[in-house]
Amino acid sequence: MHTNWIQDTQALLNSTDDAAPTRRLALQTALGLGYAAAAMPLIAQTAIQTSGEGLVEGEVMIDVNGFKMPAYRSAPKGQTNLPVVLVISEIFGVHEYIADVTRRFAKAGYLAIAPELFVRQGDPSAYGEIAKLQAEVIAKVPDAQVMADLDATLQWASKNGGNANRAAITGFCWGGRITWLYAAHNPKLKAGVAWYGRVEGQTNANNPKHPVDLVALLKAPVLGLYGGADTGIPVTSVNTMKEALAQAATQGNKAAKACEFVLYPDAPHAFHADYRTSYRAGPATDGFARALAWFKQRV
Repeated sequence: MHTNWIQDTQALLNSTDDAAPTRRLALQTALGLGYAAAAMPLIAQTAIQTSGEGLVEGEVMIDVNGFKMPAYRSAPKGQTNLPVVLVISEIFGVHEYIADVTRRFAKAGYLAIAPELFVRQGDPSAYGEIAKLQAEVIAKVPDAQVMADLDATLQWASKNGGNANRAAITGFCWGGRITWLYAAHNPKLKAGVAWYGRVEGQTNANNPKHPVDLVALLKAPVLGLYGGADTGIPVTSVNTMKEALAQAATQGNKAAKACEFVLYPDAPHAFHADYRTSYRAGPATDGFARALAWFKQRV
């Protein structure tokens, strides 16, 4: 298995074992989307269920050069010119947890949209093993494809009640890395919040650069929310990113200078994932409040 896949798998399972254990079966919920099979074991009793009252929500289709990409969108009903938040999923795709996160941002006044960025390569919900999902789907998703899909998502939002000039991005795990990349890609972006996203690793054709390699190109400040007990993203990696950002700041990059980090000492990877055993209510609640404040100040 590719080193990056191993590290990501270990982080998701909060494990240091070389072999990724199997996680099977899916928990379906009354809310309709259910959870990804590979995300087992689940602790559904802690899962936050945000009401859709006052919102327009559900699946939409986004045209990406003729390809129809599904996405889950939530927004305040009857409002236009809304600030936009792109919500980027973990490797498990846009399941109930991510849909609920879009509703949380919609309740705060945003058009929040979570595109299904793996749809060309496969269906994450069909996999019961994280390692197999990583190897057969996630590793085959090119960063360039993701950047183009997110550009198309913002364009869709601008035609459907959102203001693409007031755009932000947030993402979890795999989506945290994408948050950093998109902050270096789109000059219209105003802010990003990366939840425990990997910032360095091996490069390949699909992942030619990692966030630490792109700090000089940052166009929007990113708030990084990380766990001190994360077994896949060590504190040393976070410190490496901090050093790279500081160097870019000395060279005049204002976005790099404005980036901030919050490290929750005892939090594991995926501490915001309220449907998993990794969930830590304190850091998750604090992190989301910080994310809202970060966006309110900049978007």
